[in-house]
Order: sequence, then C-alpha cells, then structure tokens
Amino acid sequence: MIRHLVLFKLNEGIAKDDDRALAAAKAFEGLDQQIPELREWQHGWNVSPRDVAYDYAINSLVADQAALQAYATHPEHVAAAQLWRQIATLVVADFEV
Repeated sequence: MIRHLVLFKLNEGIAKDDDRALAAAKAFEGLDQQIPELREWQHGWNVSPRDVAYDYAINSLVADQAALQAYATHPEHVAAAQLWRQIATLVVADFEV
C-alpha cells in the first residue's frame, strides 16, 4: 500500500475564501467515488495557526505504484490538480505502509 500526501500553500494574494480556492477544494470532493484506485480519501483546509503550516491537504491510500499512476492520470484528478496549480504551490510525499 502507498500513502499519498499532498500539501498546498496558497499563492500570495489568494485566500481560502477566494472563489478559485473554493472551486479547487470542491473539485476534490467525491474523487474517491470517481476513481476506483483510491482506497482512502481525505482532504481539507488546515486548522493550524502556525506560520509553517500549509493551507490545504489531501491524504489518500492506494494499493501500489500502478494504482497511484492510474489515480494521477485520471481525468477528474488531472482537472482538480490543474485548478490547484493555478493558485498554489505544493509538496508531495508517497510512502509505503
């Protein structure tokens, strides 16, 4: 199994109530219903007040590298990720569990 984590930091001038940020977050809703490779799917806005905290996160679980690739290239994921790339920077970590 592979745990796939992504943290998003909104670009300067973008707040979480910005229409673009709201649309990006909404695009992640229900991906687990559309992408069968996702065994677990969690996402949400950060609640930590620390300066080092990122603004939004996804936490997912897939079976293996093939499933991770299928998720990464799924059209619904690609569309959602594109929205985020327009308004934020991101970091990714994939590790075996």
